[in-house]
Amino acid sequence: MHALDWTILLGTLGFIVGYGVWKTRKDATSDSYLRGGGDERWWAVGLSVMATQASAITFLSTPGQGYLEGLGFVQFYFGLPLAMLVINRVFIPLYYKWKVYTAYEFIGKRFDARTRLLTAGLFLIQRGLAAGITIYAPSIILSKVLHWPLSWTCVFIGSLVILYTTTGGAKAVGVTHKQQMAVIFGGLFVAFGLVVWYLREHIGFVESLQLASALGKTDVIDTSFDPSNKYTLWSGIIGGFFLQLAYFGTDQSQVQRYLSGQNVQQAQRGLWMNALLKIPMQFFILLIGVLVFVFYLFNATPVHWNSANMAAIKAEANAAPFAPRLEDKHATNAKAVTRAAKEWVHARRVGLSADSRPLTTALEQDQVLREAYSTKLKADLPTAETNDKDYIFITFIMDHMPIGIIGLLLAMIFSAGMSSTSAELSALATTSVVDVVKKERTDGEQVRATKWATVLFGLLALAFAALFSLFENLIQAVNIIGSLFYGTILGIFLVAFFLKRVGGSAVFIAALVAQAIILYIHFSEIQVAFLWYNLIAPAIVVVVALLLQTLRRLEPSTARP
Repeated sequence: MHALDWTILLGTLGFIVGYGVWKTRKDATSDSYLRGGGDERWWAVGLSVMATQASAITFLSTPGQGYLEGLGFVQFYFGLPLAMLVINRVFIPLYYKWKVYTAYEFIGKRFDARTRLLTAGLFLIQRGLAAGITIYAPSIILSKVLHWPLSWTCVFIGSLVILYTTTGGAKAVGVTHKQQMAVIFGGLFVAFGLVVWYLREHIGFVESLQLASALGKTDVIDTSFDPSNKYTLWSGIIGGFFLQLAYFGTDQSQVQRYLSGQNVQQAQRGLWMNALLKIPMQFFILLIGVLVFVFYLFNATPVHWNSANMAAIKAEANAAPFAPRLEDKHATNAKAVTRAAKEWVHARRVGLSADSRPLTTALEQDQVLREAYSTKLKADLPTAETNDKDYIFITFIMDHMPIGIIGLLLAMIFSAGMSSTSAELSALATTSVVDVVKKERTDGEQVRATKWATVLFGLLALAFAALFSLFENLIQAVNIIGSLFYGTILGIFLVAFFLKRVGGSAVFIAALVAQAIILYIHFSEIQVAFLWYNLIAPAIVVVVALLLQTLRRLEPSTARP
């Protein structure tokens, strides 16, 4: 990487971290450190909410998702606007009315300490695992750029985030989100513009979309009602609605963001801003991935996207012979891909019927060769992780972007990683101190306890990061982990908001039953797409809680929101 790229990357990250520390150096109160001070305007709340959700995974994995599967993943977010409506009308007014530091503090006031502890515990497990992914994701980049071992890179990134988050708490998280989102938006537009510019030699922008459409990459809506299909219109609207409702309404990393608003109205407007921008933003990122796919129809691709694995197999004396043979076959087939793509473009331009079948056949052969390479790689290097889907976009950046732009795009990805991870660690620490390890503390003691908790959860996230090479795709890993726990948490909140006669014992037992069923479904052979967990779990909590309260006549709720 060129010195100019390093200057842009380190300068951008250094400025963001330094600004956050300097801006919050005099903020030492628990209200500032745990909740962000409660003085943010709506646009700052909206940017902070978006920055928390837009992790490095968004910019590593989502373009790869677009490259491989097209635009259909955007259906995952179709339930978001409806979820924002419910949260704005129900959740936010109650959180502000009860003046809570965490969402789970509200559950304790509505039910009892046991249910509060269960809800907070489920959040800590889910978000602690997710924090590991958000550290692991940018580590992929730096390990590729510097050729460092991935484990040591995770430690380096994690240590930086722990230091930054521990210094300023929730206030520093909110302050830096503005700069991070500016870098993110700038990087996205630059990446899009350059991909389109590179394509001009072979194909126009509209023609690129037409070619991608012929290969099934621009199919956005899938109306099938197959519960094993991960991304459909129905799973996005229904399952996605419940997942987004749980994430934005009950996840402390997001609740903390809009509790920093000046008042209810500012928090609500911030969430509406997110509702309006999130789907177009995700569509735009997926579209970049689709355009990268079209770019590689006319340009050579590696047979395996993880260059570190390719270097390792070539250095392995007993394993090396297969690699050159498959690479040669892949290079020959890549020429067939390019030839078929050019013939399609030519036919389109001269008014003939453009036949995509030769191109489809060549791409199918490309996939066969990639799978053969990965199989051989795994056989000869058992410790190597052969999943290379999340390396697609970073490979494109490093191999084809000009000097200076590489540094900007890496800064974009690292900014996203810092924004989401810092928000997660702050939320985890706040929840553990406020909801789990509760005791009387002075204001200063509360801040110090939260700082130590931030360090602890940062170290745990580093430990969890070692697990996530096991997943096919990082963006899916985040959503799967969320879906395993969010539904149960949401069910508890739905009972709290809408079923005022149900008491703590009923909802506590119902939550345990729902969580056990979801874990059984996921780890058994039952074929249910993970988005549906977000509907199944809250339905179980609500129904079982109602039955228990009715049949066993458990104690009524002691509080009314």
